[in-house]
Amino acid sequence: MLDSKVPVGPLAEKWSKHKFNMKLVNPANKRKFTIIVVGTGLAGASAAASLAELGYNVKTFCYQDSPRRAHSIAAQGGINAAKNYQNDGDSVFRLFYDTIKGGDYRAREANVYRLAEVSVNIIDQCVAQGVPFAREYGGLLDNRSFGGAQVSRTFYARGQTGQQLLLGAYSALNRQIRKGKVTSYTRHEMLDLVKIDGHARGIITRDMVTGKIEAHEGHAVLLCTGGYGNVFFLSTNAMGCNVTAAWRAHKRGAFFANPCYTQIHPTCIPVTGDHQSKLTLMSESLRNDGRVWVPKTQELAEKLRQGQLKPVDIKEEDRDYFLERKYPSFGNLVPRDVASRNAKEMVDDSRGVGKSGVAVFLDFADAIKRLGKDTVEAKYGNLFDMYYQITDENPYEQPMRIYPAVHYTMGGVWVDYNLMTTVPGLYALGECNFSDHGANRLGASALMQGLSDGYFVIPYTVGDYLANLGSFAPVDKNNLAFEQTRKEVEDKINALLSLKGSKTVDDIHKKLGNIMWEYCGMARTAEGLTKAKGLIQELKKEFWSDVKVLGDNEELNMSLEKAGRVADFLELGELMVDDALNRSESCGGHFRLESQTEEGEAKRDDENFTYVAAWEFKGENQPEVLHKEELVFENVKLTQRSYK
Repeated sequence: MLDSKVPVGPLAEKWSKHKFNMKLVNPANKRKFTIIVVGTGLAGASAAASLAELGYNVKTFCYQDSPRRAHSIAAQGGINAAKNYQNDGDSVFRLFYDTIKGGDYRAREANVYRLAEVSVNIIDQCVAQGVPFAREYGGLLDNRSFGGAQVSRTFYARGQTGQQLLLGAYSALNRQIRKGKVTSYTRHEMLDLVKIDGHARGIITRDMVTGKIEAHEGHAVLLCTGGYGNVFFLSTNAMGCNVTAAWRAHKRGAFFANPCYTQIHPTCIPVTGDHQSKLTLMSESLRNDGRVWVPKTQELAEKLRQGQLKPVDIKEEDRDYFLERKYPSFGNLVPRDVASRNAKEMVDDSRGVGKSGVAVFLDFADAIKRLGKDTVEAKYGNLFDMYYQITDENPYEQPMRIYPAVHYTMGGVWVDYNLMTTVPGLYALGECNFSDHGANRLGASALMQGLSDGYFVIPYTVGDYLANLGSFAPVDKNNLAFEQTRKEVEDKINALLSLKGSKTVDDIHKKLGNIMWEYCGMARTAEGLTKAKGLIQELKKEFWSDVKVLGDNEELNMSLEKAGRVADFLELGELMVDDALNRSESCGGHFRLESQTEEGEAKRDDENFTYVAAWEFKGENQPEVLHKEELVFENVKLTQRSYK
């Protein structure tokens, strides 16, 4: 049975009362506990720094050469907080409501309210660390708007918000490393979870430089390893981003929730050819001042594609600002899933732009005319420069070309209110877990969740778990579970290294990505998903029979690293398809063509699908078992989402 452990009582009082009711570990005893943190992005770095500051002994692991390399740095546009500095009607409840509505009523109320509640503390924490948030002329922190909200609540540091926030968390982490409270293991990849008597008590890692397989013990394990968007091969994620740590924990008993909930970001630089290995995100903040449009006719669009016309040649009356036309209340700031589907509609209607025809325009001509080039450059200069470097097109002089791409994953490891998985002692934080965003994440909420979990939630909840252990004894390094799990990891590595076929790992990964994008991407059907399941099963057989893994284990071996990650992606991809096939409704980023309104919007089935789908691993090549956590809404009314 799934127990979400949501506290009783009024929504606004749940977290405060829960904090008081949880057991505490006194300062002298905290020194007796060791906590393992896997991943050192915003969630991991903030958690590790906070726990070490409290007195716990912490071990951190990342596969990069430095925690500063975490993909959190790629977040551009901002971080939400309900401070209402603009005095425009914002509040904790409004942020809670916008998040619940934006997620298409598929998130747990209590978790989302807590997120909104602690958001106001995050900004103060980061300012104290020296994060250089943008400020207004008078010196107060500035805000801008993001999709899915009618208030300005997004704090930002130009287009580098994620990087600046990570530097703040990284500095706090470095302080604890210097004090000896944190032991940092870089270039180490977690390959399995060690359980003793059903509890998480350690991990098995591979030193990515020497190939050494190591066991590390701890009283609790925190997974802070990000999302699984690279299952699609082409995504906005860094190429190293993977699902391995979370997936191996899943195979040890941690349920995986809502894997089909994938966010497609509407403002990415379009694909240019088969040579690409990743895609580049252009911040959603650009939709504050940029206007999205395509030509009104297919004839004009064709002339643009052929180079017979330039964008500036298209008269105002011949442009279709389709988001402004269809959603007058929110305009270009509709949520990401809505903006993405509408861009796809324009391309499907043969009105796409660019040589490929798979793009729409994001135009700043009006903003430059209204505000001046200097003001626009001050807001978005580094983003404009990045676009220019990649496309050789000047966005100050002509519109950007954008198109949706895989970005964030709302699904992930199932956790309760305390962020604990179905394995006692194993926690999941940030994008790695499923909570808070429902079926669609609002822009600027990823950084908010990662720092909320790390700075303000896990220090309380992991303490409650440790206080209830009843023992301060160190974890037994000599327990047979460590050696047995280590051997299983070594056996899997040897199995991968024995593969001497004709296909590269990237060949298989690209094929998987094509299947996922085609049948489990922006639009899904029962027929397509059924076909995808069969194709993935065939591809899995091809991987294990005809892939070629080069080199040995006892060396720096990227071929081996990729092979292990793609093997996990193949299994995850099949579960994503199963989850999407099971959920025969449309909600947020999960859009089933069989379930849409007359106006082409997502149509939920609240009678049958108001639940979290949590999947349990039952063995290799066995179907996973679905568990349902029913979602109860006491503070918001379930309605058809409308941004008109």
